[in-house]
Amino acid sequence: MSSNENKVALVTGASRGIGAAIAERLARDGFTVVVNYAGNAALAEALVEKIEQSGGRALTAQADVSDPAAVRRMFGAAEAAFGGVDVLVNNAGIMQLSSIADADDANFDRQISVNLKGTFNTLREAAKRLRNGGRVINFSTSVVGLKLENYGVYAATKAAVETLTAIMSKEMRAREITVNAVAPGPTATDLFLDGKSDELIARMAKMNPLERLGTPEDIAASVSFLAGPDGGWINGQVLRANGGII
Repeated sequence: MSSNENKVALVTGASRGIGAAIAERLARDGFTVVVNYAGNAALAEALVEKIEQSGGRALTAQADVSDPAAVRRMFGAAEAAFGGVDVLVNNAGIMQLSSIADADDANFDRQISVNLKGTFNTLREAAKRLRNGGRVINFSTSVVGLKLENYGVYAATKAAVETLTAIMSKEMRAREITVNAVAPGPTATDLFLDGKSDELIARMAKMNPLERLGTPEDIAASVSFLAGPDGGWINGQVLRANGGII
């Protein structure tokens, strides 16, 4: 029997891409998975069906993470269905690239709302409601280290998430709850590939010594480690899952 039996993992932004890969991996690891989505119910429901057909247990939960009331309701739904939450994976995020000079107010406000405030909203609930011995896994980006042009606002939101990660890990003292972040490098998802030329994608794939893009499954494996028993001594850290790009 898996040591994760009877544990519940809530994954935000889980209907596709890295989030869906994480939900599938955690389900295979034995977790009951709450598949959060903002707008695409069909994708989320298809993922739950896929998990259940493979012998796992899952539930969809609609919530815009930028809405504090919606986040509270999402945690409440998970608790009502499964008795509590043990793992929070803060995967939901958006990326809108532009130079700082060209970033308009709507671009800035939306990324702050989802990437930073959305993470804060779920962390605040998790700090009060996560069961002792739990795990929090936030999402940053390796661009915080790379500091590439046109990623200014996006990287700034994720740098803030890294700071929240380190501070919350200390605030969870005596509850055996670890708080870490995963910072992917270029990963083959719709979020990353959208709007990029084939030449640019090929060039970015060659930037790391392994000379390929990451896959959603690569990132899900990192989350699996941090969520599972072998990750229990890792706390307050940022794991750059990027093939060595930085």
